[in-house]
Amino acid sequence: MKYCLSVFVLALALVAPAAMTHDYSQGPVTVDHPWSRPTPPGIPMGVGYMSISNNGSSDISLVGAATPRAGNVSIHETSMHDGVMRMAPVKDGLPIPAGTTVELKPHSFHLMLEKLESPLREGESIPLTLRFEGAQEMQVELNVEPLDGEVMKKQSMDHSGKEMDHSGH
Repeated sequence: MKYCLSVFVLALALVAPAAMTHDYSQGPVTVDHPWSRPTPPGIPMGVGYMSISNNGSSDISLVGAATPRAGNVSIHETSMHDGVMRMAPVKDGLPIPAGTTVELKPHSFHLMLEKLESPLREGESIPLTLRFEGAQEMQVELNVEPLDGEVMKKQSMDHSGKEMDHSGH
């Protein structure tokens, strides 16, 4: 009995890290940790974040995305202009040069899930299809994570290790 319990605990220890991280690979593309935030009732828009790596020898572009949970998904970029934060759609796709990783994160590139039929709730997984130029489309799931979670803290750090304010997005 003691042996069986030890084997079970060891098996859980080996499986748990894989269950907590979720990456997807297909051809030259790897998508690491796709996630979203919960949305308040009545707010018809959500966000999608992730890292997309192009491990191939040719450039690719993220040109679109779709989910049954939203009427439209678009690629946006947040930037500062004259002290004002602005968000605009990315035209002609988001380039991902060969051998690089592009991060979709707060105050940067991100997906906008528009015309949500219902709020995104903490703990749920949202099916998402990513469309690429130069690579096959890919099915991933956005995990809806708490606003105060470790992912938010990690994504909110600037390069000096100080936490940045993301309350406006």
